Amino acid sequence: MDITGANEPDLVRLDRIAVHESVRLVQLAEEKDWERDTPCAEWTLRQLVAHMAAQHHGFAAAARGAGSEPAHWREPEDMRDPLRTYRAAARAVLDAFAQPDAVEREFELAELGMVVPGRIALGFHLVDYVVHAWDVAAALGRTPELPADVLEAALGVAMLAPADPARRGPGFAFAPPLGVPPGAGPLDATLRLLGRDPDQWFLPNYQHTLPSA
Repeated sequence: MDITGANEPDLVRLDRIAVHESVRLVQLAEEKDWERDTPCAEWTLRQLVAHMAAQHHGFAAAARGAGSEPAHWREPEDMRDPLRTYRAAARAVLDAFAQPDAVEREFELAELGMVVPGRIALGFHLVDYVVHAWDVAAALGRTPELPADVLEAALGVAMLAPADPARRGPGFAFAPPLGVPPGAGPLDATLRLLGRDPDQWFLPNYQHTLPSA
């Protein structure tokens, strides 16, 4: 799926599905889970959810024309109740993206140092929350539940992500890309293109590859 030609209302819908799934997975965490390791190097589940909440608020601000203000991208200082914090952040970004003209605006993404059309920004957000939904699921030993159209859209965005080593690794959004094996499904391919290794994380009933024809 080429996000430069994607149907814009559909992109909003697909992003909403991914965000709702991330909320569902975060809701599965118990008190003992918040200090678990995650696929995001050096981040516990609590720290990952703080990052996810900050990104939601940053993108929501960008949709309102305030994305240049760094304060909107800062992680919440109070993470004693991660679920409540995350729900509020998810609600904020979904409300912002639901505005009729959101995809027609330019989004200033201060954290990424760029200004992009709304549909491109939504594509960034979509792939981020497909991957982060998987991150949360992996930390909890769960399985993300995302429909095929969401996964295919996320893969389309991941395929466009720059693979330049100078823009991947510590301090950047994604690790260097990994090889994608033949027959890999869209989620597996997306994760590998963005530097995640699904084989390092056990997920029950999760198929990394499509069944043979």
